[in-house]
Amino acid sequence: MTSTAGPQLGVAFVPNQPPERLRSFAQAADAAGLDELWVWEDCFKESGIATATAALAFTERIRVGVGLLPVPLRNVALVAMEIATLDRLFPGRFVAGVGHGVQEWMAQVGARVESPMTLLREYAVALRRLLAGEEVTMDGRYVRLDRVRLDWPPNRPPALMLGGAGPKSLELAGRLGDGTLLGAALGDDQVESACRIITAAAEAGSASGAGPHKIVATQIAATGPGAQRRVDAELPRWGQVAGLGIAIAGDARVFAASIRRLAEVGVTSVVIQPTEDEPDLEGLIHFLGSEVRPLLAADQ
Repeated sequence: MTSTAGPQLGVAFVPNQPPERLRSFAQAADAAGLDELWVWEDCFKESGIATATAALAFTERIRVGVGLLPVPLRNVALVAMEIATLDRLFPGRFVAGVGHGVQEWMAQVGARVESPMTLLREYAVALRRLLAGEEVTMDGRYVRLDRVRLDWPPNRPPALMLGGAGPKSLELAGRLGDGTLLGAALGDDQVESACRIITAAAEAGSASGAGPHKIVATQIAATGPGAQRRVDAELPRWGQVAGLGIAIAGDARVFAASIRRLAEVGVTSVVIQPTEDEPDLEGLIHFLGSEVRPLLAADQ
C-alpha cells in the first residue's frame, strides 16, 4: 500500500498553548510553506471553530483543519452552518473533521450517548447532505432534522474528515468519510494497520467521490538539544512509553525518513505535533519548512 504522491506536511497547534500564541504560530506556518495547520477542540481548552477561523484570517494560503469536532457536543445543523460559512469565506482552505470525542469529556457535559457509532454514522450522513445543499429530514436515533436546508451551502461540498481509533471507527471513517484523522502517538505498525482498515473500507464504501481517501497521521516530534528527552517525556501524556520508536527526535533527515515510512503505508498527510515543553515553536516550524520539506520535495 503506497501513496502515489508525496505526503502533505503540516503542524498542529495543540491547545496546551494559550490562544494568544496562535497568531505568530499560524503566520510562521504560512510563511514556512507548510501545507496544513491543524487545530484541536479539546475539552475544556479551546474552541476548534473559533481557533480555525482566527488562523484562516491570520494567514494567506495554508489550509487549516480542525481535528476534530466532537459530534455529541455539537448539533449537526450548527456544524454544517459553520463549515459552509468558513468554506465560502476561505474557499478551499478549511478542512473539517468530526468524531466521537473523548467519552469521559462527553459525560462531563451531559452529552455522552449510548451508541457513539450510531451517532457518528447518522451525523456523517446528515452533514454530507446538508453541505451538498439538500433539504434534509431525518428521524434517527440521535440525529433529528425537519426540512433543514442551508441558505448558503458551500459552492462545492468540501471533503469531510472523520476521526477514529478502534477498528470499527476506522472502518466507518473509511466508508463514510473523504478522509480519516488518526490519533497521536501511534507507532508505525499501528499506523499501517489503521491504513489497511481504512483503505479497504474506502474502496468498498460510499463516500462522496471527492478524490482518493486522505489519511492524516500526527507525529509528536522534537529537534535540537534534548530532543529525545523531550519526546520521551511527552509520550506518557498520550498513553505511550518511551523506547518503542514512537515519535520523532532528531535532525531533518530523521524527520524525513519517518514521514516517508508513513507515506509508504498509505498516509497522505503528516502533521508534526510539538512537545508541550517545546522551547521555540516558531523555530520548529521554520525547521520544518526550510530543512524537512526540501528533503521530501526531492523525492517527488
